[in-house]
Amino acid sequence: MPELPEVEIARRNLVHWLDGRRVVRAEAEASRVFRGARREDFALLRGRLESLERRGKYLLFTFEGGRGLMAHLGMTGRFVRRPEGIPVPYSRARFHLDSGDVLHFADSRLFGRMEPCAASRLHELDAVKELGRDPLADGLTAAQLQEAVAPSRQELKVALMDQGRVTGLGNIHAAEALYRAGLHPARKPGSLAPEEWQRLADAIHASITFGLEEQQGEEPAYLEDGAENRFLVYGRAGTACAQCGTTVQSFTQGGRTTHCCPQCQPKHPGRKPPDGRRKTPSRRR
Repeated sequence: MPELPEVEIARRNLVHWLDGRRVVRAEAEASRVFRGARREDFALLRGRLESLERRGKYLLFTFEGGRGLMAHLGMTGRFVRRPEGIPVPYSRARFHLDSGDVLHFADSRLFGRMEPCAASRLHELDAVKELGRDPLADGLTAAQLQEAVAPSRQELKVALMDQGRVTGLGNIHAAEALYRAGLHPARKPGSLAPEEWQRLADAIHASITFGLEEQQGEEPAYLEDGAENRFLVYGRAGTACAQCGTTVQSFTQGGRTTHCCPQCQPKHPGRKPPDGRRKTPSRRR
């Protein structure tokens, strides 16, 4: 599923593709991608891109003439560039450029979302205005992380995925950050010591940086599509932990599958991870 790194790579690609170009036609078929929005308004998007902002997992387009678009990639959405006339499977919406290229929004499972609106309203959309702090765009210190997450009564990983607290983290990068920090996903946020908040803030930044490095290029590779799993703990249940060799476990948490190492991520506060644990474990190849 696209999380903050994948959406940021999509933003960078779109800025590059649209630099110096004009949208001469926008078109889309009727689909649930436009649920709650007017698909007809998508066809009004024209001209040059003035700005493209990312907030968490949302992309906020501003085109000349004051027209805007909010886009969310959902579970399988992606933007791809192709020459005119080259079909793209599951293309739900398209920008035709004056260069002859077409930017497709492809989404096989239709969990993605697009909402055209006035550019001045983008930050007023309910989904956007309720977002919490963005680790990449806003920065995220240990103190800011603690302020946002510590009041939650949810388990730690579930609280990290609350987009109203910290935006952009999903199931993958929340699990990866907790593994890097040596913290059990089921800990209560209020039980963390200041040093643990610092480890977690550092680990969140490390996981995002790793994701950005792994997803460079025009065609993002999602695990759902069969891409190689390069993550440290996510999706590795039943295999040996790359750090200590203990079998990685999985369990259901907040309706999602969580992966963790019971040795490197002790559940009870005060029990330290194994001696020699690196702050940022080396990734498995």
